[in-house]
Amino acid sequence: MASSICKHAAIAPSPAAFRSTKIPILPVYLFRNGRPSTAAACCSLLRPHYIPNHIPDPNYVRIFDTTLRDGEQSPGATMTTKEKLNIARQLARLGVDIIEAGFPASSDADFEAVQLIAREFANVDSGHVPVICGLARCNKRDIQRSWEAVKHASKPRIHTFIATSQIHMEFKLKMTPDQVVEKARSMVAYARSLGCQDVEFSPEDAGRSDREFLYQILGEVIKAGATTLNIPDTVGYTLPAEFGQLIADIKANTPGIENVIISTHCQNDLGLSTANTIAGAYSGARQVEVTINGIGERAGNASLEEVVMAIKCRGEQALDGLYTGINTQHIVMASKMVEEYSGLRIQPHKAIVGANAFAHESGIHQDGMLKHKNTYEIISPEDIGLVRSNESGIVLGKLSGRHALKAKMLELGYDIDGKELDDLFSRFKAVAGNKKNISDDDLVALVSDEVFQPQTIWKLEDVQVTCGSLGLSTATVKLIHTNGDEHISCSVGTGPVDAAYKAVDLVVKVPVTLLEYSMSGVTEGIDAIATTRVLIRGEDSVTATHAYTGESVNRAFSGTGASMDIVISSVRAYVNALNKLLGFKNRLKTEDPNKSKWEEEGGETAFVTSSIY
Repeated sequence: MASSICKHAAIAPSPAAFRSTKIPILPVYLFRNGRPSTAAACCSLLRPHYIPNHIPDPNYVRIFDTTLRDGEQSPGATMTTKEKLNIARQLARLGVDIIEAGFPASSDADFEAVQLIAREFANVDSGHVPVICGLARCNKRDIQRSWEAVKHASKPRIHTFIATSQIHMEFKLKMTPDQVVEKARSMVAYARSLGCQDVEFSPEDAGRSDREFLYQILGEVIKAGATTLNIPDTVGYTLPAEFGQLIADIKANTPGIENVIISTHCQNDLGLSTANTIAGAYSGARQVEVTINGIGERAGNASLEEVVMAIKCRGEQALDGLYTGINTQHIVMASKMVEEYSGLRIQPHKAIVGANAFAHESGIHQDGMLKHKNTYEIISPEDIGLVRSNESGIVLGKLSGRHALKAKMLELGYDIDGKELDDLFSRFKAVAGNKKNISDDDLVALVSDEVFQPQTIWKLEDVQVTCGSLGLSTATVKLIHTNGDEHISCSVGTGPVDAAYKAVDLVVKVPVTLLEYSMSGVTEGIDAIATTRVLIRGEDSVTATHAYTGESVNRAFSGTGASMDIVISSVRAYVNALNKLLGFKNRLKTEDPNKSKWEEEGGETAFVTSSIY
């Protein structure tokens, strides 16, 4: 018997799910020891052929991931172009249908990141190829910028939006309803006129918009050429029953709705984003907009892993056979990658990917688990790519070699090779020489510190501190620049970390403000590895245009570090944050400032920032 009650329902949807498709049902549902032997490959084989405004299988739900756009709007979640490309590749492995790669008009750096991701998935004729989408406000220059960024993708999409609630139209847009309708209609038509065959439209704050007005504006953009209509609960205001009814009402009353896909985008202000998203899908939405780990503005967005696993677990029994094309065994890797690149830590009790999601401490629960796993687990950790025990029998220690480390990291979901493996192995040997037992959590901390880091401008070579109650704390640091030059500096401070940070500042010479500092132990014991996260902001701020408000916002940069020495861990985190900030500032120096100058158009603020982010 399978260890998860959801496995069979998710891996083998009922034959009804295939009635409208021409894709053959391949013999992949082979169970061995109670588990499907080819689970990792199944989902992609079920994916219907992509048609912008139609899904051949009425039970299929498209997954639209906006981690790189809405998710990056979280304070401190700034990601470099390389990090965004790595996440996009992981999202493709995960099997998401649409990647919203960014808001190209916000900055030159965001434009280039979206364009790079689009080129990554250009002219690909094998495997799963996601749609690459760029966000644009309803003005011509935003839409032009978005099209220039995504047009190289095999499947490009423009996503444009304008607010439709009375409070937004009156106080933010200062436009009449008729003006909003005309702006939406004309801009969707303009996007189609550029050659984009896949245009998504969102009525911002739809959850608080007048129903009849929604039917009117949605009908007009359908006639103008929209292929997907996204219904956002922008401020997380609605309850599941209300949001489900909203989708049902739109489906029943909007002229031409049968010719487009209905989508949902639910914010988590009341903690209801996942519930609202599921309610919307049950009521007829066939695209859901989500982010890895639920990151996003304010309280975040609907979480990809929660929505996908809810559909996988209950789709057959409670959701009329709904299913997705997500290969869930890549969820853990995607979650870790976004956590490290964004610097936004996951709370231990986070559903699906939290540290405690599959932990059982209660004696009653442990007794049930020993007797039958389904007593307290509705999904198996292996379903999401989480290895709970050492199935390979590999026990790592100071005598272990590279091959053993690589095999263990593969077991944990990390495919690492080349220089990354060499760097990780060097760090592993240093820790193994001082720590008797190397846990899986220790390895995850080390790989995060070595692999998930920004491009190196400054590398921490050595740090030495003197501290205590007898005098001022002092620190000496040695940093190596990317050009090979060594720099050594000393400083005093109120404590060892303060002294070390001031010594780093003397070398780097970039004035910053430390916004946040946090540290945690990876495992129990006095020899635990410490992980540190810092959040900094430069005094000469790096800015970007906010998608919804049009305001210029200051960017913060996060950094993480790991070491058995808490001071070294702290300095690593600080240097990594500085590297990320400096990477953006160095690109700013090479940009043509005239490329970023946009004028106001149509009463709405277009792209006006002259900085890169």
